[in-house]
Amino acid sequence: MKNKAYIFSWIAQLIAVVIMGQTLFFKFTGHPETIAIFEEKLNMPGGQYVIGIAELIACILLLIPTSVAYGALLGAGLMTGAIIGHITHIGWEGNHLTLGIMAIITLVSCISVLIIRRSELPFIKSALKEQ
Repeated sequence: MKNKAYIFSWIAQLIAVVIMGQTLFFKFTGHPETIAIFEEKLNMPGGQYVIGIAELIACILLLIPTSVAYGALLGAGLMTGAIIGHITHIGWEGNHLTLGIMAIITLVSCISVLIIRRSELPFIKSALKEQ
């Protein structure tokens, strides 16, 4: 059973890495739509670089077996922020709908990884030992 869970975890990890990874191109190359989202809608000039670096770190952590849970935690936090941004400022029209759906898929993937690998996080591992 544990092997099936880890296979599912790797599939979820790869989904999250592919989605976050493909958006890095737009964040780091100054794509006009990305700049418009961060500067005009979110009022975060240059924020695409900060978020891009954080997403790159999450992708790397998701691919290193000893840090998968940390990457999933970071990815879940970033995608929660993205979804909140869509709800409060960006909206869900046109291309923004696609971006919002990708954020939701990534969030679900990261949460799935966190559930499967919850014992790899120190604060959860210590809580599990106390029971």
